[in-house]
Amino acid sequence: VQLQASGGGLVQAGGSLRVSCVASGGRFSSYTMGWFRQAPGNEREFVAAINWHDDSTHYADSVKGRFTISRDNAKNTVYLQINSLKPEDTAVYYCAADLRGDVDLITPDYWGKGTLVTVSN
Repeated sequence: VQLQASGGGLVQAGGSLRVSCVASGGRFSSYTMGWFRQAPGNEREFVAAINWHDDSTHYADSVKGRFTISRDNAKNTVYLQINSLKPEDTAVYYCAADLRGDVDLITPDYWGKGTLVTVSN
C-alpha cells in the first residue's frame, strides 16, 4: 500500500486547513486509517484514526473538538480537517494504514511521507 499525503501549508493561527491522503495498491476499505504528526524536536504522536468497518473515530485529547477525520472509500482517501489552528499544531502530518486495525490502538502497517503544516502567530 502506498500513501500520499497532501494539503499542508502555511496558515495563520485560528485558521483552518484540510489535509488529504490517497491510498493505492490495496483494499482501502479494509484499513483503519490514521493521522500522526511530528513537530520539530519531538517524537511522532497519534492525532486521529477512523475505523475500517464502521467509520468510528478516535482522537488524541489535544485535538478533540478541533480536528475531524473522515474517509471516502470510493476515492481511497482519508481527510483531516483542522480548525482553530494553533502554533503548537505546527508539524509534519503523516497518514498511516492499519489492516483491520483497532481504531483505539492503531498500529500502522504502512506510512505516508507526510505533509508539513506550519501555523504562524
